[in-house]
Amino acid sequence: MELTILGSGGCMVIPKPLCGCRVCEEAREKGPPFARTGPSAFLHDVHLLIDTPAEIACQLNRERIHEVKHLLLTHLDPDHVEGLRVVEQITLDFRTWRAYPQKRIRLLLPWELQGRIRNLRSAYGPKIDYYVEQGFVEFAPFDDTIAIHGIRIHALPVDRGDQIVYIYVFNDGSHRMVYAPCDIKPFPEHRPEVRNPDLLVIQPGLFEKGLKHDFVYPADHISRSTLYTFEQTLDLARRLEAAQVVFVHLEEYWNRSYQDYKELEKALPGMRFAYDGMRVRI
Repeated sequence: MELTILGSGGCMVIPKPLCGCRVCEEAREKGPPFARTGPSAFLHDVHLLIDTPAEIACQLNRERIHEVKHLLLTHLDPDHVEGLRVVEQITLDFRTWRAYPQKRIRLLLPWELQGRIRNLRSAYGPKIDYYVEQGFVEFAPFDDTIAIHGIRIHALPVDRGDQIVYIYVFNDGSHRMVYAPCDIKPFPEHRPEVRNPDLLVIQPGLFEKGLKHDFVYPADHISRSTLYTFEQTLDLARRLEAAQVVFVHLEEYWNRSYQDYKELEKALPGMRFAYDGMRVRI
């Protein structure tokens, strides 16, 4: 399997607009890999796009992606779905204002997300209703697993009631990849699907030192309800016995540049911090 990290950033892009901090100024000057866009990835084996941040159209063009057959969403937070309109940009035949049939995208959604996606609305109503009516997407709902062209996808929920996030496990029969980019606490490490993966793509969790403005997370900070600390994430990855680990969803307010992450990697064998355009093969 081959995965491209289209966007390695988190809820804020790097450089953050109007920010004059060291990390953002360096990113403006140097561009990628110092600059980071919103969280997304592309599984080349099955032309599968994972998540649609606001920058998704630019990400697809930058990486010369020529075809998207399937779309998978991890959850419905804005930084993961703001760019959902890309399905129209990809498929629209402006002569009819409908999709080219051969470009229609299959939207793979666990049933729980299919029930909630209509909450994404425009002034004209649920966005997804229009996209389906115009033929830009077709629903392919599933329960726990779905197979596409030899790759089986397992959907593992992280359920907190009003919010549900999915961790996905991709299995081609020879290799397994766990994709867990955001809000993964409590991680379902008891599930056999996540044990001993060839590749674990995961959010690193909170860095508690060296943050912008000398900020220190209080014990009751809301982020602690959805994220582990970096040290806890390292322990989790080691318990899972992942052969490779790639950290994604790198937040601007953690105040770390591309070079800072490269320095961290020296003490973390088998672990890497993602950057925009990074390709990983297993």
